[in-house]
Amino acid sequence: MSSPLLYVGLDVGGTTMKAAVVDDHGKAFPSSTLPTEAFKGQEHGLNQMCATIRKAIAAAGKSEKDIAAIGVATPGTMDIPNGIILDPPNLKPWQNVPVRKHVHEVFGIPTAFQNDANAAAFGEYWVGAGREAKSMVMFTLGTGIGGGVIINDFVLEGQHSHGAEVGHMKIDLGKNRRCGCGRWGCLEAFASAKSVVKRAEEAVARVTGPSILRDLLKATDEELPAKVVFQAADQGDEVAKKLVLDTAYYLAVGATNMMHLIDPDMIVYAGGMTAAGEPFLNQIKGYINELAFPVPAEKTIVRYAKLGNDAGMIGAAACARQLVMKLASGTP
Repeated sequence: MSSPLLYVGLDVGGTTMKAAVVDDHGKAFPSSTLPTEAFKGQEHGLNQMCATIRKAIAAAGKSEKDIAAIGVATPGTMDIPNGIILDPPNLKPWQNVPVRKHVHEVFGIPTAFQNDANAAAFGEYWVGAGREAKSMVMFTLGTGIGGGVIINDFVLEGQHSHGAEVGHMKIDLGKNRRCGCGRWGCLEAFASAKSVVKRAEEAVARVTGPSILRDLLKATDEELPAKVVFQAADQGDEVAKKLVLDTAYYLAVGATNMMHLIDPDMIVYAGGMTAAGEPFLNQIKGYINELAFPVPAEKTIVRYAKLGNDAGMIGAAACARQLVMKLASGTP
């Protein structure tokens, strides 16, 4: 009886790279990390990727010959079919980096390449929150809003590698909030953790008299204190309560748009803001019920992600696994 196939998933971030060996059932061996050190240039970055992969293989007690394929997930603008990072804002000064080609040549085994948000969504779809779903849309709520769309094991990449940019759908037609991408009206400009903080700072500036929210914002040493807004709401601050409700509404608008466009089995929310817990998720669900068509509102499952920071790494391994299956079946 042959042993189950093993894959390596590598998730490249702006600060660190994380990799692990993952088996055919989505179980990850102990992960390994190395600093990305993008400022040292892309050749150093490519070497760090390979070093992180080797470190993960060693941490699993395996050798390179035990690995069937490697999956690499990276941020930034990219050419997914050709395996190239184009001009990543969080990995400067990298440009036109041939990631897949380099990793494939170093290890000599099939190598998959994917956008990090798409990979995280695929990981959740494979063995996380969406494992019983046939189709899923994920929103990752961090400094910005990323995400992915998965339909019957198919990752929606788009014709130009820009598919499933869920954070940049337009939810406002005026010029009320400018997104980090430079454009107006994006979901990210209204509902990301960074936006929640910005809106909170604007709101407390208009408040006269005592403010729990203002006091908590001043007292925190968090770099991005979105959770302080939720804490203030829990303590009864009316301004914070409205900020949380508005954020839930904006996210529900984003979810409803995707429900009416894709009609998925499931909507999944991931990222730091999910620490707000079930009350926040229930507020989003309540607004979805008001906004969406009755049937998808009733039947679409809405939940939080389960894999945490491992989603991208496991999803990259899932892409490697899918590549092996395609090669075995002769699928182009």
